[in-house]
Amino acid sequence: MKLYDYILSPSCYKVRLLAALTKTELSLHAVDFHPGREHLSPDLLALNPAGSIPILEDGDLLLTESSAMLAYIAAQKAPEWLGNATPQQTARVHQWLCFSQRLTASLGAARLIEMLQRPGDLAAAQTAGKAALRELEAALVEQRLRGEAFLTSDRPTIADIACFPYVALAPDGSVSLDHYPSIRLWLRAIRALDGFIEMPGIHRLHELKPEPV
Repeated sequence: MKLYDYILSPSCYKVRLLAALTKTELSLHAVDFHPGREHLSPDLLALNPAGSIPILEDGDLLLTESSAMLAYIAAQKAPEWLGNATPQQTARVHQWLCFSQRLTASLGAARLIEMLQRPGDLAAAQTAGKAALRELEAALVEQRLRGEAFLTSDRPTIADIACFPYVALAPDGSVSLDHYPSIRLWLRAIRALDGFIEMPGIHRLHELKPEPV
């Protein structure tokens, strides 16, 4: 599998992360997203007219949505990451995959405006991001009451991987996670997974802070 990748892209990172967790080999093709804007070059627009990354190639298969990439890698290498195949959990997984797009549009937008000086309404992106975090926190509180550490069960699925990067990187958009203890416990649970890999901005400094209660 070939991944067109940008090291600072959370959407690219979630694909690299699941590949590492499932021991899936990826061939990485670095894209000069910033400042080079290579994702808008004729060659990459021919692969993805939307002008976004990541892009995944595997033989004749071409995928341009990170959630589809997560589903494909899991189905190929580790079906347990798709959940237990019951209709209820399948629906929950897909609901969180859709929710992850809201994180991209809110926390991700705030991060781009803050870090890369992209045009946009920072306050509106932060407000939408905080609303999404409150929703996520409430869901994770319910999961903790069930004795489950992850979004849909007691083990992680692609839903957790889809949501993890933009939440972990929320402070890059000046959105603090200090008020969300269940989210911070969930982030720790993902970081503790065997095979977890880091990206710039997602590191292990969290271990120096007191554990949430």
